[in-house]
Amino acid sequence: MRIVILENDVPLAEFMKEQLESEHWRVDLAGSDSELEFQLQANAYGLAIIDLGLPTKEGLDLLRRIRAGSPDLLVLILSVSGDPETHFNCLDAGADDFITKPFYSSVLLARLRALLRRRNHSSNTILKVEDVELDRVRRTVKRNGCAIDLTQKEFALLEILMERPLQPVSRATISKDAWNLREGDTMTNTVDVYINYLRKKIDFDDDHPLIRTVRGVGYQIGGARTNNHEKCAANS
Repeated sequence: MRIVILENDVPLAEFMKEQLESEHWRVDLAGSDSELEFQLQANAYGLAIIDLGLPTKEGLDLLRRIRAGSPDLLVLILSVSGDPETHFNCLDAGADDFITKPFYSSVLLARLRALLRRRNHSSNTILKVEDVELDRVRRTVKRNGCAIDLTQKEFALLEILMERPLQPVSRATISKDAWNLREGDTMTNTVDVYINYLRKKIDFDDDHPLIRTVRGVGYQIGGARTNNHEKCAANS
């Protein structure tokens, strides 16, 4: 899942980004209200963390615009005000949850997981492709029941592929959607390098590899066994 943070306290914003990325979430920072609204229009985010400080009419109007434009977006508000009326006004304007500053990072992470659990009761909390299982809430991966330890980039790469099973995914899509790299960065071999890292961890069963190269396009998860059978049939 991709997250955007609007937090005026730059050190705090950087700290939250670091904490969330350590949990394998993809995180962007917005420097202003207008930048946040632009990023929400340009990218597919699952969650926004917004510091409203002492919520003003302008802040609540921002929240209403975000909710109107992105009805499926999860919104977590941070505020220095613990006043019940402030809490009510934010929730009423479209927030999904509210945390009063200061807060512990462990509490922030727990609240995010709780939001995801509630949202994902009727959607895909767990992605499965053949015998690989990726849990988006717990941030875990298993193959054939065996836990696999992935880095943040490897997890994001696998999630992108598993969101599109049996479909070729381009290097440009992986670079942008998984890691938020600039367009020029897609020309590097970063994706290929991390595909190799991921293969070593996921495709330890040489008789049944899941990640395959689609020549001239990118990579695909699943379907390798079917394609091998088709190739054999075509050659027979």
